[in-house]
Amino acid sequence: MKALIDTHVFLWWNTDDPQLSGPAREFMQEETNDLYVSAATAWEIAIKVSCGRLALPFAPEQYVPERMSLHRMLPLPVLLGHALRVSGLPPIHQDPFDRLLVAQCQVEGLPLLTADRLIAQYDVNVIW
Repeated sequence: MKALIDTHVFLWWNTDDPQLSGPAREFMQEETNDLYVSAATAWEIAIKVSCGRLALPFAPEQYVPERMSLHRMLPLPVLLGHALRVSGLPPIHQDPFDRLLVAQCQVEGLPLLTADRLIAQYDVNVIW
């Protein structure tokens, strides 16, 4: 099965954070599942690091690809269709990164691993 992972899930997985739910952890541990990381997640991480809101052991341009490779995660680029799909989403969530992830899941037919309860209000399958 394939799924997109939210930014906090990517970070929690890489720090073995106990906030990661059991079902999410099990899904991510299953080697037959394909885990996707959006370019929007990399962008969000880069912004948070540059603003001092997130500390990483090394630069995001090294950290993100290395952690993705280590955990066999695949990149999901932001395509024009993903960006345009955001315009049709109801105004449930104000975070532009989360709105883009929802749009990507809808366009690509992917579930989203997220603890964000607002996202569950969208027409998207949430694993948590």
